[in-house]
Amino acid sequence: MTHTLQGANVVILGGTGSLGQRLAARILDGHQGTPASLSVFSRDEAKQHYMRLAFQNRTTATDDIIYADSRTRLQFVIGDVRNFADMKRSVDRADVIFHAAALKQVPTCEYFGGAAVDTNVYGAINLARAVSEGSATDKSIVGISTDKACKPVNLMGMTKAVQERILIQANLHCDKARFVNVRYGNVMASRGSAIPYFIDLARRKKPITITDERMTRFLMTLNQSVDLIFAAFRHALRGETLLPLVPAAKVTDIARAVAGDASYPLEITGIRPGEKLHEILVSEEEVSRTQLRDGNLVIAPVLPELRQGTPSSDPLPFRDEYSSRDDNLSYDAVVQLLTTNELTVANAPNSEEIYR
Repeated sequence: MTHTLQGANVVILGGTGSLGQRLAARILDGHQGTPASLSVFSRDEAKQHYMRLAFQNRTTATDDIIYADSRTRLQFVIGDVRNFADMKRSVDRADVIFHAAALKQVPTCEYFGGAAVDTNVYGAINLARAVSEGSATDKSIVGISTDKACKPVNLMGMTKAVQERILIQANLHCDKARFVNVRYGNVMASRGSAIPYFIDLARRKKPITITDERMTRFLMTLNQSVDLIFAAFRHALRGETLLPLVPAAKVTDIARAVAGDASYPLEITGIRPGEKLHEILVSEEEVSRTQLRDGNLVIAPVLPELRQGTPSSDPLPFRDEYSSRDDNLSYDAVVQLLTTNELTVANAPNSEEIYR
């Protein structure tokens, strides 16, 4: 079955982040169907204010998408996923929920573990409970996770792994709801990510700081991440987790490609609390439940009661696990990727635009 946003009441939990804003823009373009309403739910009043101004004052996006009726469809809701009453008010009237709210900075989660658990774990519990206790209308819920949830070594990844399982489990208790997940790696130029920081340092002619020269990361754009979310919304079965097939690169190559100089000076600072050398999207334990479908990886739910159909016979492009340490892009390929996406010192927007 293919799902659509046509006539739906849509909520983005954590909708003022980089991903939430791009997701909102893509929802309003109507390519997934024209929603009846789009609510941006977050606890950040300032970000909501600036997002409201940006959307209401914009007649077209960079790809000539028209937002003529965004004033009537787009709504902003102050709320906190840690507060069940806030969650229930927004979830009750929603047909589609994109759960992007998270405490996601790895060192922050290491130092403020309680806050990470409250937001990432209890936020998911509140969402599942609000859906199960709410109105009887059919709902689709897409949880947004991270590669750090796979074989986690940091608290951020641990809490997101629990979030994934809570949302999968929720399918057993909500007959009229469909809970699915997406999991992906580093989103280039998202707020708080490394590339905008690298650009800022290179523009000021400072050495680019790298925590460890062996480190690798998966790379994808904001639009690719939204594409994956839409693919999960349209086609994923209850309890499934969708993942992208995306390139990976050495962080040293990323830093020097940003600067446009293969010999640009780097400063090695040491791994921060909770950081991994390499990220993993599919673990060896999950490979037997993973298939290729329409260009994306699909992990069947860990709960056998939710599994549907048989795995595809298409061969997976990895044998034991899908890790960023394998098949890294060459330096020249990284330069091409970043140049295409306007993420080098030579062609990136101003810092204010990058961080937005």
